[in-house]
Amino acid sequence: MSFDTLDIILSFAAAMLVIGGIFLAMYRKSRRREKLMAGKLPPEILEVLEKRVALYSLLPDELKKELHGRIAVFLDEKTFEGCGGMEITPLVKVTIAAFACLLLLNKDFECYPALNSILVYPDAYVASNSRSKLGGVTVVQKQSARLGESWTYGNLVLSWRQIENEAGNVHCHENVVLHEFAHQLDQLDGYADGTPPLPDKGVYPEWREVMTREYERLCREAEHAVKDVIDWYGATNPAEFFAVTTESFFCNPLALQRAHDRLYQLFKEFYRLDPAAWRHRAP
Repeated sequence: MSFDTLDIILSFAAAMLVIGGIFLAMYRKSRRREKLMAGKLPPEILEVLEKRVALYSLLPDELKKELHGRIAVFLDEKTFEGCGGMEITPLVKVTIAAFACLLLLNKDFECYPALNSILVYPDAYVASNSRSKLGGVTVVQKQSARLGESWTYGNLVLSWRQIENEAGNVHCHENVVLHEFAHQLDQLDGYADGTPPLPDKGVYPEWREVMTREYERLCREAEHAVKDVIDWYGATNPAEFFAVTTESFFCNPLALQRAHDRLYQLFKEFYRLDPAAWRHRAP
């Protein structure tokens, strides 16, 4: 056997070991997820859901059960980091996980595969908008106070004070966690363009038609200060329109359904959920 042949065999064997290791890791991860999805949440986590996450009380029992499993997977796989002196407690983790996982119910989406860490500030934080010029020199354009932001890969940033103000109020029409994790769904295909991966390619023409028309309508309303159930911030760009409409879909569904029925139906088909029905069943 020549040295060239031996090198080829050894390289092939090494490649097979690497591939085998990858598949083994994927198998173990899948099995762990299955176990977590089928298990029961500890009483202390259920207490947070029942007392601090208002939308949880509206969910049908079968969705609560799925949410429990999704939360268990989320808490197992994602890292939380406190910023600006923020202490990460179980309350913080569970509250964020609950709203993040609400968006995954009844769907085959993975648990935000591009997301590694959730950075939590105690309050609004200051961030810089910047751009890079030729030569790699970064020029800061401006600084702004923010309540949250979603990056395409790696991290998501949130303000805990804002979450606390919204999470426990079933009548609150805004939700920063839903907003930022809606961006994560939008970015699953690598683009923040207001069009997340849809389950059926045949839906894309209707999605584009309805979303474009409704986005342009909101832009006109924002320009002339005409109030809408969808916050004017959604007129910033199509990605923000998707995130803001997601907030309205879950937090103010009856009003969204009345004012924008076709848009509501489009989101109902995408999320495979019907929050308006939850409100009708609520005592």
